[in-house]
Amino acid sequence: MNKVEICFMSAYDMLEKIKSQEITSLEITETIIERIEKINPIINAYCTPTFEIAREMAKKADERVKKSEDIPPLNGIPTSIKDLLPVKGVRTTFGSKIYEHHVPDEDAIAVTRLKEAGCVILGKTNTPEFGFKGVTDNLIFGVTPNPWNLERTSGGSSGGAAASVVCGMGPLAQGSDGGGSIRHPACFCGAYGLKPNFGRVPIYPKNFHSG
Repeated sequence: MNKVEICFMSAYDMLEKIKSQEITSLEITETIIERIEKINPIINAYCTPTFEIAREMAKKADERVKKSEDIPPLNGIPTSIKDLLPVKGVRTTFGSKIYEHHVPDEDAIAVTRLKEAGCVILGKTNTPEFGFKGVTDNLIFGVTPNPWNLERTSGGSSGGAAASVVCGMGPLAQGSDGGGSIRHPACFCGAYGLKPNFGRVPIYPKNFHSG
């Protein structure tokens, strides 16, 4: 299996290969990191990479398999977090100059749940300021264009998330949707987007902006 095939493998297939250690989570993570380093300067989907954190999470996922520990449902699967959700110790700007240097001291509940599920966090994805418009750009990180046509928009406000998946920069991407912010970018970029029912994912901490 070549590197491109790994990058575009489904999360389900990745999970099966990690369970058998046919391909390790660390190998998958390193391959996707290499692709991000190549593609992201063009697409600008990731605004704050967390590659060292991802490598450590991937190693732990592989160790769980090797030690025959209880395997969480997304063990070793790389994902990204939209820059509207706080991640403890990781720069989280909400796409706003007001929070340009903000580093949260706790995780959003969705982030906690993804960590508990065994995900490998590759970084934060770009979003418009506070998620309040249907295109993805801001004064800190600039524009995330459409991967299929760089003159078009990726949509918003989860444009960075949708663009990352379409470009093979992660099989999964966390987004948020108050009025189409997952659904519009998924439509514009040609990805599959799921909007949970209101209340399904609690809004906490209070400085979280739902988009």
